[in-house]
Amino acid sequence: MIKCLHHAAFRCRNSEETRAFYEDFLGLPLAGALEIKETKTGREAEVLHSFYQLDDGSNIAFFEAPEQEFSFTRQHDYDLHLALEVSMEHLHDMFEKGQKAGIETRGISDHGFISSIYFRDPNGYVVELTAKKPDHDEHLHAGNDKARNILASWTERYHAQS
Repeated sequence: MIKCLHHAAFRCRNSEETRAFYEDFLGLPLAGALEIKETKTGREAEVLHSFYQLDDGSNIAFFEAPEQEFSFTRQHDYDLHLALEVSMEHLHDMFEKGQKAGIETRGISDHGFISSIYFRDPNGYVVELTAKKPDHDEHLHAGNDKARNILASWTERYHAQS
């Protein structure tokens, strides 16, 4: 059985710029770092793997691999984004903090069951901070028949065999 998310990992251009955003701006402490000198298949490597910890013990991790080509592109929210839960008060505080820091800050967006703001990290990834509304669990829960019906309708509309 899957217990929880341990970490989600992404590439980064510069580990220190990434640390400044995730630790100094967002407030996620640098929890670990390791240098990878050799892959599991025995190839030489020069990679830094860093971890930033959330309150629940899970981590957001990054790989900096300066000798390996990687195309960093500004992600569209629909392509890739990382959503982190905060309180409604913290959401408003971070919205102001982002604007004052000159960081691209979008929102506050009302999604019905959550409110969200959006930033871009130094790598172009979209980071969403989201606060649950009182009816959150009515919209997002395991065994959600409404969600299953919406997915079935979508699949029928866009992926039905002719």
